[in-house]
Amino acid sequence: MARPEKEQQVALLTEKLRRARVAVLTDYRGLTVSQMEELRGRLRGSDVEYRVVKNTLARRAAVESGHDDFQQVLMGPVGIAFGYDDLGVPIKLLNEFVRSTRLKLEIVGGLVEGRVLNPDQLKQLADLPPREVLISMLAGTILSPLAQLASAINTPLAQLASALEVHKNNLEAA
Repeated sequence: MARPEKEQQVALLTEKLRRARVAVLTDYRGLTVSQMEELRGRLRGSDVEYRVVKNTLARRAAVESGHDDFQQVLMGPVGIAFGYDDLGVPIKLLNEFVRSTRLKLEIVGGLVEGRVLNPDQLKQLADLPPREVLISMLAGTILSPLAQLASAINTPLAQLASALEVHKNNLEAA
């Protein structure tokens, strides 16, 4: 590859690493071209981009994007799945692809919001519910004590009102 083409590739990878919220590295050995196209098609539907990259160019891009420690994971032939929205989507889609096709596509590491994660950590991230569900769970957790407090405050007032009503009825009856 001529030098300007390499520089262009590094610039493109640098931009993608800066923009992506998550970058998942996979060992793609053993996949045919048609299987790779199927994988890319599945990922593309969820705004995830998959690129096979040269390690030397990816290492340069990692340094230029400010992720020096990401270089350590770039070993062997790797493809990178870039996710721009939900953190768990690329990993979930890759795992679903492996399950449905029974192909060997090994996740070797990743970069999640600037932190390098190993495959086990990425699996834990994939097991998390989507962001919206986590936010609703957090809101429920925050609102639960407030609802209990409101109930605790309201109960004595309701009992007092009930007791006054009974007393009023007794006075009217007498």
